[in-house]
Amino acid sequence: MPGQDVADDEQQEAAPREVSEEDLAALAQVEGELRARWPETIIDPSLERIELLMDLLGEPQKSCKVIHVAGTNGKTSTVRMVESLLRAFGHRVGRTTSPHLISVTERIGIDGEPIHPADFVRLYREIEPYIQMVDERTGTPMSYFEVMVALAFAAFADAPVDVAVVEVGMGGRWDATNVVDADVDVIMPIGLDHTDYLGDTLEAIAGEKAGIIRNPDAVAIIADQEPEAMRVILEQSVEVGTAVARLGSEFDVAASEVAVGGQVLTLKGLSGTFDEVFLPLAGPHQARNAAVALAAVEAFYGANAERPLDADTVRAGFAAASSPGRLERVRATPTTFIDATHNPHGARALAKALEHDFDFTRLIGVLGILGDKDARGVLEALEPVLTEVVITQNSSPRATDAYDLAEIAREVYGDERVHVEEHLPSAYTLAVELAEEELDEAGVQAGSGVIITGSVVTAGEARALFGKDPQ
Repeated sequence: MPGQDVADDEQQEAAPREVSEEDLAALAQVEGELRARWPETIIDPSLERIELLMDLLGEPQKSCKVIHVAGTNGKTSTVRMVESLLRAFGHRVGRTTSPHLISVTERIGIDGEPIHPADFVRLYREIEPYIQMVDERTGTPMSYFEVMVALAFAAFADAPVDVAVVEVGMGGRWDATNVVDADVDVIMPIGLDHTDYLGDTLEAIAGEKAGIIRNPDAVAIIADQEPEAMRVILEQSVEVGTAVARLGSEFDVAASEVAVGGQVLTLKGLSGTFDEVFLPLAGPHQARNAAVALAAVEAFYGANAERPLDADTVRAGFAAASSPGRLERVRATPTTFIDATHNPHGARALAKALEHDFDFTRLIGVLGILGDKDARGVLEALEPVLTEVVITQNSSPRATDAYDLAEIAREVYGDERVHVEEHLPSAYTLAVELAEEELDEAGVQAGSGVIITGSVVTAGEARALFGKDPQ
């Protein structure tokens, strides 16, 4: 039965390695070289460069088993839950997610922690000559994201890890991560995002994301989808010959209850029902993500009613899960959250979570949104749960100007509910003042809150503002 050979909980982990100023300086140098390449916000429909590099490196992507995760929203949280479950079952796990919040090292996780900056730099220097060979042979330099994917696979082989949980960057079919032949493919909910590159319909976007389903020996785990997206995903699965399990059919969230610090779930998995599962993440969307993560791990093990996963290990894995920048509480009074929501689909899930799990008398939004995103859609999705908004902008060159964004916000919220502060620290200070306004006299400050959101970049800068370490 899976889970019976779990490593002893009493085993002490090695002390974390310190990070020196020299390590950070070398990392900054490498980051500068990476940023000189074409950005990850642009995709080129070709796997030629990454496949050539993998061949030159001895195919490190084949050094371990792989769970591959695509979709529009929920990818990172689900990847981290899968990672936590696998670690609970005794595996050494590699994780790659994107984009990062604070440090580029967050994109590559080994044993639940970001790769050490010295290892990041060492591995980059080791594969750098091969990257240059690919640049020269193909005539098109590798992109920032392609190199990051190669670094992740090199790190997994170097560690080495038993299993890699790999998040797709953009799309799927032509994403650089799609050089793997995964053991489990996961398709998270699909919405309209990156329409310039993936198509302007759910069907088109679903076709790109379903492109990771290509191994007939794998199992496809499918989260809740709009009917038109589900049809495309199922057609791809049938064409490849992959077994399929769907949220709401073969597995589901049987029950959920809000609890201090998260929620308690009953999950109907592929191998049985798991009750009293504490998940330290808020919102109905995270409960659904948990059901997907459980099904992915069950499929990975080939678990079924006769060979179920060990329930206590499942509970331990979920209890240890975290997802930085996803409705992450960073201050108690006023209650302050950071969330990386950056599209209307994610904003609707965030609004539902705030309404379902919390009871705020006054909730202030601090929003900074990138220029290539549907700002109006995000603002409209959050409007029902926000008392007022403070519009700001992050440091990205792609950021929407705060005053331009405020004009859109006024059309959605009205003039009186919209404030502008160009810089995030001052925007948060104003939000705190607004959250506590009129509540001091009533003595109910516990009912006030602030949510900082609108972009992964905004969330990352907010985490840094609150002194959070890279995770």
